Parts: sequence; C-alpha cells; structure tokens
Amino acid sequence: MTGLLASSSLFAPRPGNAVLGSVQWLTGTLLGTVAISLCVIAIAFVGFQMLSGRLPIMRGLRVIVGCFLLLGAPVVAASISGLWQQSSVPPAPPASQQNDDPRGDVPPAGDPYAGASLRRD
Repeated sequence: MTGLLASSSLFAPRPGNAVLGSVQWLTGTLLGTVAISLCVIAIAFVGFQMLSGRLPIMRGLRVIVGCFLLLGAPVVAASISGLWQQSSVPPAPPASQQNDDPRGDVPPAGDPYAGASLRRD
C-alpha cells in the first residue's frame, strides 16, 4: 500500500513537451500508412474518373501532384535544408588520388569470341 502513496500526484505535470508530442502525432498520422493508403486510393479513383471522362485532366493532376507533395514533403525539406547547410560550410580540399593497385596495368585481352563458332572435334 505504501507504493501507491509514493507515486506522483495526478495533478503533477507530465515530463515532456505537449506541443512537441502533438506535432509528432500529427506528422505520424499525415505521413504514416493511413495517409499512404488514402493517397493510393485517391490517385486510383481520380485516374479512373479521368479515363472515363468524368473529371477534367487538370483537376485530376492537381490531386495527384498534391498527394506527391504531401508524401514527399520530408524529402524535399531535408534536401533544401541540406543544401542550405552545405552552402555555409567551406568545401574540403580534394583528396590526393593514389593508385594502390598491386597488379599494375592489365594488358588488353584479345577477342574473347574468336573461334567461338568453330567446331572442335
């Protein structure tokens, strides 16, 4: 019974940031398997509607591009931030290229197909 009394209060604040947790949940929902499956269904439905002539092509392309932007947003953001970070760092000097091949130069081989069609009895 003393273990229950030693536990923290229900009114004590939880450790961690509530806003960060909610943003992570929202990101997981928008970019998770639910979003991917909904985008696949939407693209299939819009494609069928465009093929049957019930939906204008430009409107269908908006849906398709929107799905690709939604699912590709992390990649686009990472590439943009990577380019921004790389531009602030000075380029490294080129490494000297050494030929560490122990065999040296290999002589050119002759025609590997020479005599391939000859009959050997």
